[in-house]
Amino acid sequence: MLMSSICKAEIVKADKVYDRSASTDIEMISADEDQDIEDDGCLTRCLEGKKATDVRLAAIAVGTSGHGGLGKLSIRGSNSVRGVTDAGLSAIAHGCPSLKSLSLWNVSSIGDEGLSQIAKGCHMLEKLDLCLSSSISNKSLITIAEGCPNMTTLNIESCSKIGNEGLQAIARLCPKLQCISIKDCPLVGDHGVSSLLSSASNLSKVKLQALNITDFSLAVLGHYGKAISNLVLSGLQNVSERGFWVMGVAEGLQKLVSMTVTSCRGVTDASIEAMGKGCINLKQMCLRKCCFVSDSGLVEFAKAAGSLESLQLEECNRVTQSGIIGALSNFKTKLKSLTLVKCMGIKDIDVEVSMLSPCVSLRSLSIRNCPGFGNASLALVGKLCPQLQHVDLTGLYGITDAGLLPLLKNCEAGLVNVNLTGCWNLKDNVVSALARLHGGTLEVLNLDGCRRITDASLLAIADNCLLLNDLDVSKSAITDAGIAVLSGATQLSLQVLSLSSCSGVSNKCVPFLTELGKTLVGLNLQRCNSIGSNTIELLVENLWRCDILA
Repeated sequence: MLMSSICKAEIVKADKVYDRSASTDIEMISADEDQDIEDDGCLTRCLEGKKATDVRLAAIAVGTSGHGGLGKLSIRGSNSVRGVTDAGLSAIAHGCPSLKSLSLWNVSSIGDEGLSQIAKGCHMLEKLDLCLSSSISNKSLITIAEGCPNMTTLNIESCSKIGNEGLQAIARLCPKLQCISIKDCPLVGDHGVSSLLSSASNLSKVKLQALNITDFSLAVLGHYGKAISNLVLSGLQNVSERGFWVMGVAEGLQKLVSMTVTSCRGVTDASIEAMGKGCINLKQMCLRKCCFVSDSGLVEFAKAAGSLESLQLEECNRVTQSGIIGALSNFKTKLKSLTLVKCMGIKDIDVEVSMLSPCVSLRSLSIRNCPGFGNASLALVGKLCPQLQHVDLTGLYGITDAGLLPLLKNCEAGLVNVNLTGCWNLKDNVVSALARLHGGTLEVLNLDGCRRITDASLLAIADNCLLLNDLDVSKSAITDAGIAVLSGATQLSLQVLSLSSCSGVSNKCVPFLTELGKTLVGLNLQRCNSIGSNTIELLVENLWRCDILA
């Protein structure tokens, strides 16, 4: 602690007179059980829980000085008896002038004095991450702004004493700011956020979550966010439809590429249409729990967003099958990925698609846990999207072979990755068709929970699949005979095989798994109750290059 109270320059002078063995001891203490990683050319330390003490910070401050200086420090939690305090952070400030990144998570014992010392001693600081820091206030941010003009990244979460005044200082004195993330800080309002948005001309990434801001902040964002490429807005309950609409029509977000909006009541049909028109280079859009977005808004957004490549809708329950089909036919040549998660408004309806334009650009389709999405919807999507390569239908327990077969037949490009987890009504016929039609391109196949799948599917896979490297048949009806067929397929080079909870797989499969083990790097045998512990030990010994879960 005494050594750490001396500035680094004085320590270098003292090196000539004090016993070098003491320095070595300090270095060993500082490195013991902590991360010592060269990350982007910076020496990194991470202290968690009981390891986070003032003494350890002091040892780090002194010990790292002989290794080019500490570049990144992360403190997560604190020792309940001898926790980190301002004294420990002051030691870092004195001994680590090269510090560029500081992260404090749930360290209530560190307050303004500790961060003020960092501001005075670590002028190279570029990234500050504060989470659950209840003792840190605006005073700290003001001193950081004054002492660390090279700040590029600021993350603040659940800091009850940080508000507008601190953010205004950052906006005024840190012209190099590129990334901001502010979440659940009750004192932060329009004045602080708008100051940051209007002053930081280099700002490229913005994340605003659970804040008491209004339409005014989003209007500023839409007008001044000329450099913003990545935007995340979540839980902004005081922002109305007008705020999101103005953000779009202001046409300042010309460089915006990715936008994610979650649980914002102001996101409506009118506002997403405005955002589609105003953000002309938008390529990725994710809407979560936006309950006022309906089919008409989605279709108009599809017409307006001419550059969009990826669309994700999660728990948008006013969107129906009609909206999805209409949007797909209007995206036409740009959209590459569509993801639907827990959209409960989608129900099967027979629709004539002959008059609709196909979405020939779509390569990836993910429909997860949408129980109303059944055979009719799947067949429609298959007709509209003939170039699919990646299909994820996790949790669609209502689909059967009759619904999936048309999609498989319409995929002209050749499927590469297929995930059918939890589609328990599928049978061997559809897997056989998949292997026959797409065996030349298929690389990953997940049939976890498809309990009607038997050895017949493995026979089709063994006969037709040339590139398959990852196969999951957990919770299916396969047996040792199916594994034997797989092991005899000379063209197969499986790297990952999951047989979890397959009761039909027993000790008899050892020679077949050993044969497959020539290429396997991962094997999952968890809850295979018919395989004994001695068999597992034998497999571990024989397949020493393969990670086995059992």
